[in-house]
Amino acid sequence: MEPGEKGFHVLIAIIIGCEVGFWVVLAAGLLARYPLRMPRTGAALLLCVPLVDLVLLAATVIDLRGGATAGTGHGLAAAYLGYSIAFGHSMVRWADERFAHRFAGGAPPRGKPKHGRARTRHEWREFGKAAVATAIACGLLAAMIVLVGDSGRTEALVGWLGRLGMVLAIWSLWPITHTLWPAKPKTPEAARPPAEDIRGG
Repeated sequence: MEPGEKGFHVLIAIIIGCEVGFWVVLAAGLLARYPLRMPRTGAALLLCVPLVDLVLLAATVIDLRGGATAGTGHGLAAAYLGYSIAFGHSMVRWADERFAHRFAGGAPPRGKPKHGRARTRHEWREFGKAAVATAIACGLLAAMIVLVGDSGRTEALVGWLGRLGMVLAIWSLWPITHTLWPAKPKTPEAARPPAEDIRGG
């Protein structure tokens, strides 16, 4: 296995491990907070959730500092970190609402609005998070390029800037569509007229 290929597989494994670790630490914190009635322990575990991203960041920096040529794994790492940071709080809140409802008698989880201006605002908020994620990821890519200081080893990262921009452009279609053609509530089926009585002709 070539060194670059080995580094790719290692980074992909770390990305997968970080995703699994995110949910494991989150679940542990919520289990401690609600079913086990250990709010301090739960809060401490939840504070550790962002630390999972630091593992991937450190691994990426160490790999590049060690002389690796940037490739797909490094681009994916930047994209993952950007979206994890931008959407992480929302994901924690989403899970917390469900645990609170299930184990602590909390209010039912809030689903996303289905129609009208509320749905349009929701789509624009999600797009805003995606824009923040893209900005963070692009910032990390730029930092990697500067850190390495060798255009020959970071050419692949420049391509990722365009990919992230394309993903954001595609994402923008959802809020734009809901702005131009907002979803309307479904009207109940019109009452059917009573069946005609045909008895007796």
